[in-house]
Amino acid sequence: MTATRTIVDDARVEAFAEKVLGDFAGASACYLGALGDALGLFTDLDGRGPATSVELAGRAGLDERYVREWLAGMNAAGYLTFDASTGRYALPAEHAPVLAQEGGPMFFGAALRDSIEKAETFAELLEVFRRGGGIAADSFTEQNRETLARFTAPWFENALRQEWLPRLPEIAAVLEAGASVADVGCGRGLAAIRLAQAYPRSRFAGYDVHAGDVAVAQRAALEAGVADRVRFEVHDVTAGLPETFDVITAFDVIHDAVDPAGILRAIHAALAPGGRFVCVDVRCGERPEDNVGPIATIMYASSVSFCLTVSLAEGGAGLGTCGLAEPVLRRMAAGAGFRDVRHVQVDDPFNTVYELTP
Repeated sequence: MTATRTIVDDARVEAFAEKVLGDFAGASACYLGALGDALGLFTDLDGRGPATSVELAGRAGLDERYVREWLAGMNAAGYLTFDASTGRYALPAEHAPVLAQEGGPMFFGAALRDSIEKAETFAELLEVFRRGGGIAADSFTEQNRETLARFTAPWFENALRQEWLPRLPEIAAVLEAGASVADVGCGRGLAAIRLAQAYPRSRFAGYDVHAGDVAVAQRAALEAGVADRVRFEVHDVTAGLPETFDVITAFDVIHDAVDPAGILRAIHAALAPGGRFVCVDVRCGERPEDNVGPIATIMYASSVSFCLTVSLAEGGAGLGTCGLAEPVLRRMAAGAGFRDVRHVQVDDPFNTVYELTP
């Protein structure tokens, strides 16, 4: 039998090689950008202005030779600009919201850090690819968790009260009047704290299985002056919530849960009569062909490196980052007893907002 020979289009090979080169360059820029975020160099350039390598190293208390190389690399990537006449590098004003303004709606500094820090589990990830299972959530460092909290903070600082809740008027009215609210998978507590500040008549409880995050959330509530109406507890919601609530929220939680169906059942059981569940999760489609392009690529990488693997580590459902598309949520919600799922229209490339009615 004669094997069929595949005819290779050399132009397409070259075009794809250029794409991979661009991806490699982007990964390299992320590496340098993560260093800049961790060392506060973008913030320094934004707040104190252009600098030579000597000046920036002196201001930041760093070794000049490393700073010089970093500056040249960030200029090569287009993150910084260079004035040859003065030898100074600058962070353009249009780049500052993306790289230096913590918590802002366009901030990506934490995303740069996250892409690099996840490499800490690379060797372990190779092993779970070979043998199955996953990497337990507790294997990730406190720094990883801090970076994740920084990555999601812009949602709670710029979208939760400003865009999402205005599109949930009945829930906003309940919160304004005074409601009992639970945040499932609260992490470091920023969502509940910001809601407590906006709605002082309501009372909030945040639940998470990670004790370290809960401790951070408790301190943050004290610092924000809302500890009298916000509490955080270590609790696995899959086993049921300890009381009933008027409103329950879950922000970017259900898709990476060990037992997402169990959590939905527990939430349904814990809603008071007339209660509502607000589920914010990843914007995605159900089929692979629906999830293509830069954002989908980021989501699948996040899935392999965290969302998927932490669920599989516990023998869980392993939905993955793109695993809770709207049709999937509707099926699971119906199975948990919810009678209606409303897709709330918001302008967000990463998140979808749903209102579930029991």
